[in-house]
Amino acid sequence: MLSTIDDATLMKVALALGEEDAVKLIEHLKGVDEITDDEIANKTGIRLNSVRKILYKLYDHSLVSLRRTRDPKTGWFIFHWKLQPDQLEGFILSQKRRVLEKLNVRLEYEKNHDFYYCGSQECKRVPFEEAVEVVFHCSNCGKPLVHFANEKMINKLSEKVEILRKELGE
Repeated sequence: MLSTIDDATLMKVALALGEEDAVKLIEHLKGVDEITDDEIANKTGIRLNSVRKILYKLYDHSLVSLRRTRDPKTGWFIFHWKLQPDQLEGFILSQKRRVLEKLNVRLEYEKNHDFYYCGSQECKRVPFEEAVEVVFHCSNCGKPLVHFANEKMINKLSEKVEILRKELGE
């Protein structure tokens, strides 16, 4: 499965989860079998608490695993971190499913509502029910509200839903 996920995809996920520091961190994880958070902080120059925060975020998504040992001198736990690139595909699929779900909700909302707006950039469009309540005048600027055709938005959302469905094999 490692071959299906390339470095660019791995870096995009790292960026999405923790910005530039996560990319640096993953670069170091890629080159080793296991590494401690202290070693990562020393090699990358990222503050230790930031390293830990990013590692736990990656761990929450099963993108890294950890092994815990105890330091014989201090009695403190040492965490040894390891990249799990094989989990990346599952993570990406679950993210796509979440996006698909949100797009479907938005698409249904767009299909089931009639919208009105005043034409001003700074004002938002409102559904028919709200337009009636404000007697078809913008509650923000006071201009009269006119019908807003949302067919383009519905088409765009439908396209995105279809693309994701194909990618997910649904």
